[in-house]
Amino acid sequence: MSHQFHDRIRALERRADERAESLDPDPPDEERALELLREGVGPTVSLYCEARTGDTWARFGESEFDRLEATLNRWLELYAACYGVDLDGEFSIRTAAELLVDTHDVRDVATVLTGVPDR
Repeated sequence: MSHQFHDRIRALERRADERAESLDPDPPDEERALELLREGVGPTVSLYCEARTGDTWARFGESEFDRLEATLNRWLELYAACYGVDLDGEFSIRTAAELLVDTHDVRDVATVLTGVPDR
């Protein structure tokens, strides 16, 4: 795995940890949820898509893949918390990437995966 992706995964992990420490989910806040999508879910899924397409196709090591998927789940848990939903995410980064390719909308990806908000 190139350092380019390794470093970006680490940065996304750190940002998710920082946001988790400062997140106050009460009261529920849709604008904060959308910010988390832009700041974390979108970049995490995009990193996976970037690594798996075109000339940059890269194979993640097991550790990097697990960290990337755990980071996606952390961001989705924070997103759900903004709607007052406690979530223990076990979502596939590949499924998230496929949804993003199909929908071109990170909010749709989060909603389909988490069921939040309930529409």
